[in-house]
Amino acid sequence: MHWIGLVDHPDHVCCRYRLAAFRPLLEQAGHTLEPRALPRRWWSRVGFFRQLRGENVILQRRLLSSWQRVLLRCAARRLLFDFDDAVFLRDSYAARGLHDGRRLRRFAGLMRAADGVIAGNAFLADHAARWAGAARVCIIPTCVDPTRYPPAEPARTEGVELVWVGSSSTLQGLQAITPLLEAIGRSLPGLRLKLICDRFLELRGLSVLPCPWTESGEAAEIARADIGISWIPDDLWSRGKCGLKVLQYMAAGLPVVCNPIGVHGEMVRHGETGFLAETPAQWIEAIQRLAHDPALRRRMGCAGRQRVEDHYSVTAGAALWVTLLNRLRESLAA
Repeated sequence: MHWIGLVDHPDHVCCRYRLAAFRPLLEQAGHTLEPRALPRRWWSRVGFFRQLRGENVILQRRLLSSWQRVLLRCAARRLLFDFDDAVFLRDSYAARGLHDGRRLRRFAGLMRAADGVIAGNAFLADHAARWAGAARVCIIPTCVDPTRYPPAEPARTEGVELVWVGSSSTLQGLQAITPLLEAIGRSLPGLRLKLICDRFLELRGLSVLPCPWTESGEAAEIARADIGISWIPDDLWSRGKCGLKVLQYMAAGLPVVCNPIGVHGEMVRHGETGFLAETPAQWIEAIQRLAHDPALRRRMGCAGRQRVEDHYSVTAGAALWVTLLNRLRESLAA
């Protein structure tokens, strides 16, 4: 069964992790996937949608206006919608606040029109089910390929490195906890924070190692650190996040320290694969314990990598996709 994935760009992070990563395993199961960039200008989309007549389509994240949704729905033989963010909201740092009536209306229209909805977590699935119905909604988490990540080798107790990976937009989360990061740095002289990003921070009391992000180099840079960290605001937008950076740390065999918001609390098993910390005192205690105990870092890192392999690997995610696509193929044949 041939599917066309309508994405922002074939190299966009969502396409790479939520569609393109599964292509080889989908092909083994008899399904082909062709990512295509959705035209930016609305007038280019009219002819583009007409070219999709009779095709099976996976629309990723994009909230189409009503007339575009109708054109696409009329053209597509089967239409799926895949999303890994609370696209029906504005983000945590939007000046006009989270809620946006136009976004919600477009989201609801797409949920009603789609033959199936693929949500990255249970929070997103619950919102999709309000309009699509639970039977048409499937949860497929964002997945990573553990084989891309060389296992970390915890040994040092001095010059320990925290690591954070992300983009300039999500860096706002770290900026929000600058006082906490600086307090952690003061509590552990010699501690460093590696930022794998396209923009960087300066912190007092905590040395920052700027590491420009590259697709080819991020896995190795993560694995060369000691402790992965993540922090997201306690709001609805953050509950829609799918925890990619946490999965990357765990795939590399790093223990994780993060706040227990959204999927953080599902992915990180407190005391087993890392620590869930809320207060500054809890953050400092967690990082001090890990910094002083390489054996603990190794044990937690191994448990985290195993958790990724079992539940969040490309192999595990592809199996869920194959089940969904096979079911749709059977419904077409009936």
